Amino acid sequence: MISGVCMALAIHQLSDADLSQWDEYVLKTPAATFFHRAGWKTVLQRAFGHQPYFLYAEREGEIVGILPLAHNKSLLFGNNLVSTPFCVYGGIVADTDEVAAALRTAACDLAQALHVDALELRNQHRSAENWPTKSIYATFRRSIDRDPEVNMQAIPSKQRTMIRKGIKNGLVSEPGQDWERIYRIYAESVRNLGTPVFSKNYFSLLREVFGDDVDTLMITHEGRDVAGVVSFYFRDEVLPYYGGSIAEAREIKGVNDFMYWELMRRSAEQGIQVFDFGRSKEGTGPYRFKQHWGFTPEQLYYEYYLVGADSVPDINPLNPKYQYFIRAWKKLPLPLANTVGPLLAKNLG
Repeated sequence: MISGVCMALAIHQLSDADLSQWDEYVLKTPAATFFHRAGWKTVLQRAFGHQPYFLYAEREGEIVGILPLAHNKSLLFGNNLVSTPFCVYGGIVADTDEVAAALRTAACDLAQALHVDALELRNQHRSAENWPTKSIYATFRRSIDRDPEVNMQAIPSKQRTMIRKGIKNGLVSEPGQDWERIYRIYAESVRNLGTPVFSKNYFSLLREVFGDDVDTLMITHEGRDVAGVVSFYFRDEVLPYYGGSIAEAREIKGVNDFMYWELMRRSAEQGIQVFDFGRSKEGTGPYRFKQHWGFTPEQLYYEYYLVGADSVPDINPLNPKYQYFIRAWKKLPLPLANTVGPLLAKNLG
């Protein structure tokens, strides 16, 4: 036990024996997300070497609150305790304010013990705490219909035109589990953006740990892979998470619009009711792209408990001090970027 509010409420760290009980709580609790699932404990540890601290509150043998955390320590990118690295959502999920307070206290105690720069909670909504907040991110979510025509008409006319151009240009979507194909596309895409790529092992682990709740969709043109997206499925939601396209795709009209349309169409046919376009930074191309699709931004509130740091960490591509690195990375030969990239990407969570 790490700490306790009273005899009836205790805070524990998640063990392998408790994984199923944790996930049962996640599935039944509306505020929990795909990124609160216990499988992230395994993924973060095995793919990136980050020490997980998945805290849960227990009362009378039942889980009544959770807080997944991991320690992300790097000379380049800081020393932080995060809920949760590489995930857009995180933070405390609890049945009551009392339970939430107990989990928050335990997390602060842990942050102090680890001597981190800061504790970061990636909340979807502002909490009642008066912690420093970083609000440069927004998420984009919308309900979708079983009828593809209803979904098509909900997309503004300019983007509908781009989807139809993609169809006219002979683009084809292929669902499946060919991770070599999706990795080749994704690796080239992020190199072109100036971002280090994750290891192949990370993508393999996502599939191993989460099974059919992680899937791929490839986009081909005249038999050649030009784009692809890795999506997460949770309850009745789909979240396209890692997407990209090769440079030649720019010569084909509508590739990205077609890709996301096909994912939406196929997901709706399977009974998915929510399309979660994920987070984007304000003022960026992806942010505007999602707005052009008719999605309304919903502010995310990343809150910080400062321990060793004097201010909120600013680790994002918009930070001017990373611009030289981004420009240089874009020029790297792809084989070199794919070799060196995973060594850096593991700390970019």
